[in-house]
Amino acid sequence: MNDHAPTTSEAGPTAAWIETLLRQALQPTQLHVIDESAAHAGHAGANALGQGTHFRIRIAAAALRGRSRVAAHRLVYDALRPAFQAGLHALAIEVLPPE
Repeated sequence: MNDHAPTTSEAGPTAAWIETLLRQALQPTQLHVIDESAAHAGHAGANALGQGTHFRIRIAAAALRGRSRVAAHRLVYDALRPAFQAGLHALAIEVLPPE
């Protein structure tokens, strides 16, 4: 991983780090990472800072093409294993059609 890439803050994984992990593992042609943690304040897995626990990603990548939904999500989860270990609690995944 790039030594200069942001990884985590006191609140948990950052969107920039999640983006870096996904770009390295899946070389997406489209990628949007959205921190939705503030909307989950008070829910299980949320922290008091309202960031770094709940994310939504929208991704298109050749590595996901032709795979079942479960298989595509498994690849994304595997790429984000370090982020889950650092406090990522929930992830919504939208696999986009290839460009």
